[in-house]
Amino acid sequence: MNSFARTASVEPQVSSEQFRGAMRHLTGGVCVITVGRGSDITGMTVTSVSSLSLDPPTLIVSINRQSSSWPLLTRYGCFGVNILTGDQLDIAETFTGKSGLKGAERFAGAKWTTGISGVPLLTGALAAIDCQVDDIIQRHSHAIVIGRVLGTNRSSRTAALAYWQGRYVAIDQDEDAVKLAEVSLPSTPVLRRT
Repeated sequence: MNSFARTASVEPQVSSEQFRGAMRHLTGGVCVITVGRGSDITGMTVTSVSSLSLDPPTLIVSINRQSSSWPLLTRYGCFGVNILTGDQLDIAETFTGKSGLKGAERFAGAKWTTGISGVPLLTGALAAIDCQVDDIIQRHSHAIVIGRVLGTNRSSRTAALAYWQGRYVAIDQDEDAVKLAEVSLPSTPVLRRT
């Protein structure tokens, strides 16, 4: 039950295409969500991961309930969040499913370890986060999955893979931070009152 009161019912006037176009302006980090155990594994590429709480460490991810990952997520109750580096575009593309690869076939060609929960975690990802499902909120075509963090692996890499305007973009902390600072800082000195 919702904890807020709705005072008026307003019918949306936005099509799916209009909404998709608006959301393409939001840059998202690219992650591969992995589910399952042993050879009963699959995964998908998402940009819908966000931290929820630091105490306890918890995150959220939005998952389409029609995806091949959904049954394994609900069966095993655990998942991995693999935050991709700027040079892991091939992994991102493989896990979109566009290539036709399914299940364990998607994991070929990359190195994986097994998390505490039993899910595969990508070796060399910017970060690989092992999660246990804490709660699931189903709405429309998707579910908001709340995951309690069981463990993390981090790399020293600095380039992240992002998705913006329907394209993958590599963002390098060392190189791009300097460029962004140059264009975002004021060109005239700021006057201070004394």
